[in-house]
Amino acid sequence: MNTSFWKAGHMPTLFAAFLYFDLSFMIWYVLGPMGVQIATDLQLTTQQRSMMVATPILAGAVLRFLMGILADRTSPKTAGLIGQVIVIGALFCAWQLGIHSYEQALLLGIFLGFAGASFAVSLPLASQWYPPEHQGKAMGIAGAGNSGTVLAALFAPALATAYGWNNVFGLALIPLILTLVIFASVARNAPNRPPVKALSDYLKALGDRDSWWFMFFYSVTFGGFLGLASTLPGYFHDQYGFDPVKAGYYTAACVFAGSLMRPLGGALADRIGGIRTLLVVYTLASLSICAVGFNLPSAAAALALFVIAMLCLGAGNGAVFQLVPQRFRKEIGVMTGLIGMAGGIGGFLLAAGLGAVKQSTGDYQLGLWMFASLGILAWIGLYGVKLRWRTTWGSAAATVARV
Repeated sequence: MNTSFWKAGHMPTLFAAFLYFDLSFMIWYVLGPMGVQIATDLQLTTQQRSMMVATPILAGAVLRFLMGILADRTSPKTAGLIGQVIVIGALFCAWQLGIHSYEQALLLGIFLGFAGASFAVSLPLASQWYPPEHQGKAMGIAGAGNSGTVLAALFAPALATAYGWNNVFGLALIPLILTLVIFASVARNAPNRPPVKALSDYLKALGDRDSWWFMFFYSVTFGGFLGLASTLPGYFHDQYGFDPVKAGYYTAACVFAGSLMRPLGGALADRIGGIRTLLVVYTLASLSICAVGFNLPSAAAALALFVIAMLCLGAGNGAVFQLVPQRFRKEIGVMTGLIGMAGGIGGFLLAAGLGAVKQSTGDYQLGLWMFASLGILAWIGLYGVKLRWRTTWGSAAATVARV
């Protein structure tokens, strides 16, 4: 067995999976950093603004499941090409026709969900090339494409200020088309792909209690990362009076931290085990979010705590998907779709919930504390299954990977 990560799989495909995921995430998230500007022009309430930025998350969650089926029944590369063409077409229409109402913004958000569904394509595309001992690194690198949120947070508000937010959709077409060409040219499906699953296999997977645990754990880590990333531009604007560009820079610092830690979290899980990594992640993230909930007067202090929380959640994303292929290697396409869907739903509920709490109570305090409590519940649940996981599918006789 070749133990070198750089020679164990197919690096051009891993790069293509990362690039596709990165640019797709940028577009999936693009309404978030421009949320304040769009809401001002369309005269939206705080709750409508939160629903607008949360709609792509929910659409992406549902479409991840469907794209997972498509990737399984055709191939990850074919599904990726289809998804990219749909997103490019939707952005072109939005750019040319314009977005003039709340309902039209929600409709665009639904189509942007296809960009979020890239998760169910890029991760199986990369994972199927690599052996168990390198799954954390491979899935972490491919999954680091969520760094596309950094690009959107950094550049979208400034471009919207300079050229108008509707023209940002047109400018985004340039890197998307280049990515489509690169993906079509260098990505390759793994030669030893799992056999095609029947639709009944998806229902069968839901009958396994471990699938529900993974869905819950990922809904907290990835859902927390994406929900906070979508909410933070509005949070810094509402809480500290920041203009959209400055709020975008603060948000970019947070999402950069989370994106950076995804591959590092996968590598750390390879070294010390995914369970141990997640226990630390949930502890630190919950404490940080709880502290932010006290409505700190200092924006710098809030930023520092959000960065810590996002570092932990990003590492948790990598750790979850270090564990998933060990437990569900033959069903990785099915489980990536299901777990990714759960993560997206978690992100939608957090973004929409924080907006609803702000609308009804006047601040974000209660919503942040409720999210912190979910992290505590995830810690308790993981600790409860730890022994069973390590003595069954995570035993040394079953896998060479650390669990």
